[in-house]
Amino acid sequence: MRTSKEATPLLDHHSPSTTPRFDALSLLHAELNEHRETVDAATGVLGPPFLKTLAVLQEGLQRGGKLMFFGNGGSAADAQHIAAELLIRYKTDRVSIAAMSLSTDTSAITACANDLGFDALFERQIAGLGRKGDVAIGISTSGKSPNVLRGLRQARLMGLKTVGLTGSTGEAFSQHCDASIVVPSAVTARIQEMHILIGHIWCKALEQSLGLV
Repeated sequence: MRTSKEATPLLDHHSPSTTPRFDALSLLHAELNEHRETVDAATGVLGPPFLKTLAVLQEGLQRGGKLMFFGNGGSAADAQHIAAELLIRYKTDRVSIAAMSLSTDTSAITACANDLGFDALFERQIAGLGRKGDVAIGISTSGKSPNVLRGLRQARLMGLKTVGLTGSTGEAFSQHCDASIVVPSAVTARIQEMHILIGHIWCKALEQSLGLV
């Protein structure tokens, strides 16, 4: 017999369920359709901002600078993913492209969060690592992440170029960027899917425009 202190199971697989039967295929098709609609909407508006962001990235690299990517959560994963493919390789072996993520050093992250506060995380790293010619690339699906905004502001104070990736709720985010891409969606998952796609296209475009492949 269960005592009053024992936890109640979240799911009891032996009792009849009143929940409607889960339709995984309907979910799959709905998600794919929403993704397709986001891609279609982006295709119509992202041409000019893509070319502008690419030009900023290319100019920074040609001037001997590096690309510094940063964001939180899924955007931190995107920052790390894109930086790794630029630094190591995308599809073809070639000269390394100077790129780094500011969300991978656990000692720096925890020290800053503990001593200065999490909102100072990217600002502090850019202050120490940023140099003229570098490009700071902030990624925020909402466009409202305080630490990403502070990182972009610090970069501009130091004379660095800034690039942003955000979603439809992040229009104000673009004010802190020399060039930005605003994905026409307010759904976090769809925005993130477009961000990594854009990152992959940046990789391929930079390889070709810099004559590395």
